[in-house]
Amino acid sequence: MTAPDDSHDDSHDDRVTPDRAEVIVSVLADAFAPLMEADPTAFRAKFRTMARDPHAFYRGTACLFFHDLVGEREGREADPFATGAAGRIWVHGDLHVENFGTYLDADGRLVFDVNDFDEAYLGRFTWDLQRFAASLALMGWQKALPVDDVARLTETYVRAYLDQVRAYVESQDDDDFSLDLTTTSGPIHGALVTARRRRRADLLDANTVEVDGVRRFADHPSVRRLEDDEHARVVAAFETYLATIPPRRRSDRDLFYEVRDVVGKSGFGIGSAGLPAYNVLVEGYSQALDNDVLLSMKQANVPAVSRFVDTGDVERYFEHEGHRTVVSQRALQVHTDPLLGYTEIDGVGYVVAEVSPYEVDLDWSGLTEPADIEDVVGLLGRATAKIHCASDEDSDEDLVEIQVEDAITEAVAGREDDLVAWITRFGASYAERVREDHACFVQAFRDGRIGVTATA
Repeated sequence: MTAPDDSHDDSHDDRVTPDRAEVIVSVLADAFAPLMEADPTAFRAKFRTMARDPHAFYRGTACLFFHDLVGEREGREADPFATGAAGRIWVHGDLHVENFGTYLDADGRLVFDVNDFDEAYLGRFTWDLQRFAASLALMGWQKALPVDDVARLTETYVRAYLDQVRAYVESQDDDDFSLDLTTTSGPIHGALVTARRRRRADLLDANTVEVDGVRRFADHPSVRRLEDDEHARVVAAFETYLATIPPRRRSDRDLFYEVRDVVGKSGFGIGSAGLPAYNVLVEGYSQALDNDVLLSMKQANVPAVSRFVDTGDVERYFEHEGHRTVVSQRALQVHTDPLLGYTEIDGVGYVVAEVSPYEVDLDWSGLTEPADIEDVVGLLGRATAKIHCASDEDSDEDLVEIQVEDAITEAVAGREDDLVAWITRFGASYAERVREDHACFVQAFRDGRIGVTATA
């Protein structure tokens, strides 16, 4: 691998500060203060999960990552690669090793791809590579992998990304690449096989009960029954959502969209703490009980990167964050969930999507040998190139009207080794920063300095 060029060091000049904890507290407060006030219990659980280990902390602090990367530091450390059009494409915004998994696409194929598009926005193609590289370095440290092995894994990821970008340049069809049951092996193929064995009936049985021949949501600590007024607002929002499904994805069976039950929902992941959400049960493809469909209606979040960049033209384009999230996902993901859409409740944007039984995340727990991990990260690099280069045919966006693969190829031309070294150095350096920040965060949380106290 090309040796890192220390003459262009954009690691962490401000690592030694009077109180890095104050920066962490300030950034988290700016990002989450209203949500923390609205639901302190959810954020107490979120922060305890983040305190578990450095990578869990990293997953919950995309806001801190972009503060460090482009916030106060903008102008002092220019990105030498995301130049020209490559500096303004659709990006995932929170790409880490645990944001990959399976889904059933609109054509009925099981596909392994990037998931969780809540932070998607317009930005530099390098941001996703940098965020993933730091995540990979953190995971490598937690698995006690040698530094050289982590560097090689990062190189594999970036070079696979660049190889796939070149493949898109040479291809006439942006839809000719996918990670599916016929093109994968190892742990990724295993995740697809696991997803294939899943049954919709099992998901329904785990979340519903039969009452007078009709499914209803089962009572559970993670759901709540709605008062009449709230129930009516959610049903009205659901009716509005139906108009946002692309016409050719809309079922021609009116029966499909009949609402059977609605409940409030809690217990989502680290990134969705404090965000109001509902589950909606609809009749499905037929009146057979095993064909009912479970939908999630979740309030959309403000993407972390938008707090640190000029967002004027982007914000004017979208009705609300739910609209932004759905348009972003349709732009980044080939053949999205056919039920993906958006709505609003009390003027706030929500994302609606199926709660699918066929979603299986990549399990990293059994991956301990660098050679096995290398095979996986190579495919993840190609999956990352896919979301950058292959806009979805359902997308109604016109914010990015370029051939992304051409823009990236032009920006990196003759400097691929330099990009590999730059991303590798960044990943290692920022992972070290995160490990230090994690310790600061844990202490600040225990001391009651982060919005919510460590005890109820």
